[in-house]
Amino acid sequence: MTGPITPGGTVTPGAFPCGGCGARVEFAPGTTAMRCPYCGYEQQIAVGDRQIREHALAELATLPRKPVAQLGAYVYVCQRCAAQTQSNESATLCQFCGSPLVMDPNASGQIAPEAVLPFVLDRNGVREALRGWIKSRWFAPNALKKVSEAESTRGTYVPHWTYDSQTYSSYSGARGEHYYVTETFTNSEGRTETRQVQKTRWYPVSGQVSRFFDDVLVPASMVVPPAKVDAIAPWPLPDAAPYQPQYLAGLHALRYDIEPETGLDEAKRRMDSVIRDDCRRDIGGDEQRVDGVNTNYTALTFKLMLLPIWIACYLYGGKSWQILVNGRTGQVHGERPYSKMKIFLFVLACIVVLIVALYLWLHGHSSGPGVVTHTTPTKHH
Repeated sequence: MTGPITPGGTVTPGAFPCGGCGARVEFAPGTTAMRCPYCGYEQQIAVGDRQIREHALAELATLPRKPVAQLGAYVYVCQRCAAQTQSNESATLCQFCGSPLVMDPNASGQIAPEAVLPFVLDRNGVREALRGWIKSRWFAPNALKKVSEAESTRGTYVPHWTYDSQTYSSYSGARGEHYYVTETFTNSEGRTETRQVQKTRWYPVSGQVSRFFDDVLVPASMVVPPAKVDAIAPWPLPDAAPYQPQYLAGLHALRYDIEPETGLDEAKRRMDSVIRDDCRRDIGGDEQRVDGVNTNYTALTFKLMLLPIWIACYLYGGKSWQILVNGRTGQVHGERPYSKMKIFLFVLACIVVLIVALYLWLHGHSSGPGVVTHTTPTKHH
């Protein structure tokens, strides 16, 4: 989609003209087509016979990539209006005419994406997801309700590294088995009683476990905090498609700022927690203790994948708050402020209710029981 460029230099992105009116087409979430926002013309994305490929870790040493720290901003030259747009993203929009600007990953100086998980939620879908999330937020300020209507939400592809590996792990630890003994004690009333007390015998153990890990996900960008991205998982990774720039047209895409070697360290940490669970299951018994694990990783492969996230930001109380929506499942995770006025009114209402209830209770007891007087009629002769 571009000619040769130098990272941080000028790039002329390819155009996505509409076959109906000549304007532009953008990727339509939930479809496999590009659609014109003006005349509705649709154009199918041709996938061809390209397959998603896993790359051997040894390939990293041969890739002609530029270190993340040396990458500067790209200057896009729009083919529609000839305006220049400076951006650190690998896909963005012309700041003057709104035309899609998509970087050719082979000319970006970085590792090219191998796969993309296309957006399914469109703007209407993300509004519904936000409304549902906002309704469940107690004491949220009214400003939060406006987020679901804001057009400032951006559909953004966030890069992730995925890793596959066959693992063989040897462990050492201990297996705990419960047994019970009878103890005699004196209760609070001075009587002697007995009770069963659980104790544990520990036996040293060692063993081996193995597991194949497929597509261990590690966020490859720090622009969106990885912990927040993890909070909107899981992702339907089997639905990923081979990378095509058309999936990015009209949307935004971050470039990775975490090197694959650093991502692998995090992937191994994520694998280790699963491996330790395997060790505990292998140890058996009533309790387990894992003292050490030594893992051998073989057949290590990696790839770069783009995952779809709607990002909404808003200002409240002089602070920026961020909400993320999974572009496939609609799962929402976000920061939220609390309305001090709503909390104050709620507490005040609770106090009023308690005062009224206390008044009624005291009034009912101060009246005392009612006295009924019976008069016996007098008979006159």
